[in-house]
Amino acid sequence: MKALVLPQYNKNIIRAMLSMKVEDVDMVNVMSDDDVVVKVHAAPVNPSDIAFLQGGYNIVKSLPAIPGFEASGVVIDAGVNARNMIGKRVSCFVQSDSSGTWSEYVVAGANDIIVLRDDMDMDQAACLAVNPVTAYGMFEIVKQRGAMAVILNAAGGQVAAFMRAMADEAGVDVINIVRKTESVDILKRGGAHNVLATSDTDFEDKLKTLCDELKPTVALDAVGGELAGVMFNVMENDSELVVYGGLSNKAISGVNVMDVIFANKIISGFNLVDWKEELDDGEFEAIADEVQQNIMSGKYSTQVISEVPLHGVVKGLRDYISDMSAGKMLVKPGL
Repeated sequence: MKALVLPQYNKNIIRAMLSMKVEDVDMVNVMSDDDVVVKVHAAPVNPSDIAFLQGGYNIVKSLPAIPGFEASGVVIDAGVNARNMIGKRVSCFVQSDSSGTWSEYVVAGANDIIVLRDDMDMDQAACLAVNPVTAYGMFEIVKQRGAMAVILNAAGGQVAAFMRAMADEAGVDVINIVRKTESVDILKRGGAHNVLATSDTDFEDKLKTLCDELKPTVALDAVGGELAGVMFNVMENDSELVVYGGLSNKAISGVNVMDVIFANKIISGFNLVDWKEELDDGEFEAIADEVQQNIMSGKYSTQVISEVPLHGVVKGLRDYISDMSAGKMLVKPGL
């Protein structure tokens, strides 16, 4: 089979990308009785994939490695315990050492796949297993805290778009934070309210004014660095900063220690894999089905801006990393 292969990790993302080559590799096979082999229809590029190429993600594979964690496709083979999956259309999330989704075929555990509804679009399904489910899990925190407002940074991204849809449905106000002024206009044209750009000289004053008015008690942080500290500090007492990404590649800084001690504010992390493991039997399947229905009805949607074959990934990545908030790039091995 053909796959995109990464020979070495490199913190310089351009060098990491340029080192990748499409190669003929051994066809993947089921490794256990619960494994399935998926013929890949499409695999999105996520920020976690960029971090992986740099060796900065929490998953580090043996080299050379096939990148890609998420995909949609059709099951063509399965272990003895999963034979009933053959022929089914699925979405999968794969973190195994020996397999990756930027390839013609990928091996996934039966617990790592979502069986798709008959009318589910396969391109949208390629982006189903991570972003919308992550947003769902984090919005559960918002609901559990009874928050009437929430702060989102990286607000131009896909997780934030899902969060806004869920917040709008629940009547929760959202304070959206982006980096650039032009991103403010884009989000507002899309119907978003309370959009601030960190590049504005009075950004912190505007954020504090909005927080005084809306009183958010949850902030969802995909960036880290100094911005995480700013968000933490402006929230009400008994608030929670939930960290789910590190796009800045910088440690959280500037946190008001007195707020931790005396204002009962906390900083927590959200990891999709851990969250799924804490769910009751059958609960994740019900959640995945609900998310699919909302995508099919048009309530939720992943913005896809480009589709590339395996041999076009390196060129496509250059455009993707220049503006990751514009939408998803899909890797399509069949093109």
